[in-house]
Amino acid sequence: MKVGVIGCGAMGAGIAQVAAVAGHEVVIYDNQAEALKKAEANLSATLHKLQEKGKLSNASEVIGRFHFSNSTHSFADCGLVIEAIIENLEIKKQVFREVEQVVSDHCLLASNTSSLSVTSIAAACQKPNRVIGLHFFNPAPLMALVEVVPAVQSDLQLIEEAKTLMKQWSKIPVVTKDTPGFIVNRLARPFYGEAIRIFEEGIADMPTIDWAMTEIGGFRMGPFTLMDYIGHDVNYIVTETVFQSFFYDPRYKPSFSQKRLLEAGWLGRKSGRGFYDYAPDAIVPKPTQDQVLGTEIFERILVMLINEAVEALHLKIATEQDLDLAMTKGVNYPKGLLQWGKEWGWASVLSKLDQLYDQYHEDRYRASILLRQMAKN
Repeated sequence: MKVGVIGCGAMGAGIAQVAAVAGHEVVIYDNQAEALKKAEANLSATLHKLQEKGKLSNASEVIGRFHFSNSTHSFADCGLVIEAIIENLEIKKQVFREVEQVVSDHCLLASNTSSLSVTSIAAACQKPNRVIGLHFFNPAPLMALVEVVPAVQSDLQLIEEAKTLMKQWSKIPVVTKDTPGFIVNRLARPFYGEAIRIFEEGIADMPTIDWAMTEIGGFRMGPFTLMDYIGHDVNYIVTETVFQSFFYDPRYKPSFSQKRLLEAGWLGRKSGRGFYDYAPDAIVPKPTQDQVLGTEIFERILVMLINEAVEALHLKIATEQDLDLAMTKGVNYPKGLLQWGKEWGWASVLSKLDQLYDQYHEDRYRASILLRQMAKN
């Protein structure tokens, strides 16, 4: 099967690499000639480096599977086309309308959207039943997880077809309902939001919060380091999108601290400044290594994360297995959040959460009804 990829930015090129390494001919489309040239050079360099490191044996053969094009007509004989462009619903809809006019009736159409409604995208098509979400994580060649997101209109067999194909591409697929943020971008919101809240309240500074989550919690990166790594132009926009999409539920409320960084152009590592300063001569701030404070920070953020996972299970966003798999494989959490909740004990999680609710009286800290039931049982 020939695979088409719309967009040759980091995500599009990464998905194209995954498909080509798996043996597919890949048509990479972009309407900007310079972007195509850059993608071609980068892919060639990346694949040759992988061969030099012994991680790939046939770089030239894989490179030969790429076809770069500035015309959507190149998708005419593709069996699958994956869109990986800007997170703008109207632009995505227009692209899907155009591509549908070119491809065969049997071609599957997929979106790599991370936070937009796959159902809305599918509604732009004459055959919405062949549209599905395939959300890869950046960098696509390295990250194992793919969220498979059926639209309301998707044919049910598409789910199994997509899962089978992703496994053939050496990916780990999880199936999620088409709700804002899907699994990972929904469940991970408190990791960022509650950390910023703790900082804004003056309970601890950023290095101390990051230290608590890495040294005590076992996370690979602290929340502020991770937000700077992702980039505030991405992380903040996802938070804002999820907040608006959930009808302004206070659990997903963005912060002014992060919004101001975005407005200043302090996007994190990519711009040299974010929550931290990345200039060569910048002084690296030291954390306050207070075990009692650190444990309090870690537990506060963790119960918020666990509650979010329990609520997703309650609303049947995904299975228990897929919810935990998504967080360990998609964002490298040390444990699945539901597994963590079981180990802690549901009553302990609920008690900590209810303490926060009693202290703040904010809906942000409301416990899932399922968490209450599990704690009771």
